[in-house]
Amino acid sequence: MGSENGSGLGGPQLPRRNARVPLQAEVQLRRSGQRHYMVNVYDISPEGCRLEFVERPRLDETVWVKLGSLESIEANVCWVKGHDVGVEFVRPIHPAVFATTVEKLKRG
Repeated sequence: MGSENGSGLGGPQLPRRNARVPLQAEVQLRRSGQRHYMVNVYDISPEGCRLEFVERPRLDETVWVKLGSLESIEANVCWVKGHDVGVEFVRPIHPAVFATTVEKLKRG
């Protein structure tokens, strides 16, 4: 995701590698040293997603996102704007797996 800069730090906006897919679903999130809890995801791409956090994370904080039946995906916080947080997956999701996962999340 690294292309959206809602952190208030300024700097250039980089082009996205893939378009974001609009999505409204709940996914599991885990922060280091904490139990997982449910958060809203609003859009997603194979490289990352936009989540709603209750407690503001630090930039570059490592989190784990569980999308449906996939294993938890390690991600880094790359921007924060209010309660919205952009995370970039450490390893992008394979396109075929991504498409299937998005369809399952849309169905609930």
